[in-house]
Amino acid sequence: MDNSDNIKNNKNIFISRSMADTEYLAGIVAGKLKGGDVILLNGEMGAGKTAFTKCLAKRMGVKDIVTSPTFTFMKEYRGERFALYHFDMFRAEDEDELYELGLNDYLYMNGICVIEWNKFEDVKDPIAIDIAVRDDGNRVFEISGMDIDI
Repeated sequence: MDNSDNIKNNKNIFISRSMADTEYLAGIVAGKLKGGDVILLNGEMGAGKTAFTKCLAKRMGVKDIVTSPTFTFMKEYRGERFALYHFDMFRAEDEDELYELGLNDYLYMNGICVIEWNKFEDVKDPIAIDIAVRDDGNRVFEISGMDIDI
């Protein structure tokens, strides 16, 4: 893997040129998770939030097919060390709706929460992953809240 485009500063920046690159990054992130972590995925529609989650799930040992929980708000998967709670809040009106559904109960459990289109206002110590699509189609991942060596 050519890391020449990867820059280390107060945010960890990673350029993904392929799904293999994205899975490589997901493997690094998965190896640092402790349980109770909350990952906030930010990016425009089609940036690769769900694709990253699928890669992360695979690297966490999830055997199930991971799909977007757009219409159910949350899907749960069992990994080798931790459960993965995959949230997609795109269709949620506001935080109150999520509390009414009890989805906040999953935050900070021993599993890993991955949240797309976050609507929770009070997430403590999140790992934020911002994904942007470059003109050449490659993805730029900016990671804060976690120190990683790329």
